[in-house]
Amino acid sequence: MGRVTERRRVLRIRDGVVSARPDTLTAEEPLEIRLNGEPLSVTMRTPGDDFALAAGFLVGEGVLARRSELANVVYCAGATDDGSNTYNVVDVRLAPGVPAPRAGLARSVYTTSSCGVCGKASLEAVRTTARLPMPPDTAPRVTAATLSALPERLRAAQRVFDRTGGLHAAALFSPAGELLDVREDVGRHNAVDKLVGRALQEGRLPLSEVVLMVSGRASFELVQKAVMAGIPMLAAVSAPSSLAVRLAEESGLTLVGFLRGTSMNVYTGEARLVLPGG
Repeated sequence: MGRVTERRRVLRIRDGVVSARPDTLTAEEPLEIRLNGEPLSVTMRTPGDDFALAAGFLVGEGVLARRSELANVVYCAGATDDGSNTYNVVDVRLAPGVPAPRAGLARSVYTTSSCGVCGKASLEAVRTTARLPMPPDTAPRVTAATLSALPERLRAAQRVFDRTGGLHAAALFSPAGELLDVREDVGRHNAVDKLVGRALQEGRLPLSEVVLMVSGRASFELVQKAVMAGIPMLAAVSAPSSLAVRLAEESGLTLVGFLRGTSMNVYTGEARLVLPGG
């Protein structure tokens, strides 16, 4: 299986001093996701948790919502000259009786490590495929102090980032701020898919009692993935997009951005947040 990191020689220049040294890089390789043997999507990802990534991706597309709907996930043989497995192709098999996804899904889900799902810009697409309920707008309740502590806890859990400086992270926290799971990847959306996919595999969907914390910005794709997994609160260290805020508002998701220290912007769903003095 592919490595999470690799070592390369670099020329280092510091204060006019030149030296050669090894550097640790984040691995990035393509992953082809097949559904019942048919090509569905190609994403650039950090190798590791590939089965969870594929399962979480299909939750986000409305194909899967329960553990019983997933038969299995397997690696397919790669296309190397010597016939060895590249571990860059996975095939997701649906359980008998699970309906096939909507027509044209494969043409709409090309992904990269940076942009997430390209071409998916319609709120109607989420409305028609969301299968898991969103909790009431006052559940769970999370204090502002708890939210303020999450970025530091997320950063402390980024073990590969410490070696490479080149990974995003996503984590699930309890309403009290307990770290439940964390994944790293070159793409924020991949890290979220890995979290959601693990929850599906373990029969924990919907994730109605968690806070999803992500490094970087809150894009439309990340809000969509949270909604599809039944996650009630998404917090990000940077800004959301206008479409992300619109989808969060219409879906009943609490969206928090610019979460840095004791400062934050609450864009939607403020009823779930216990404010200072409240």
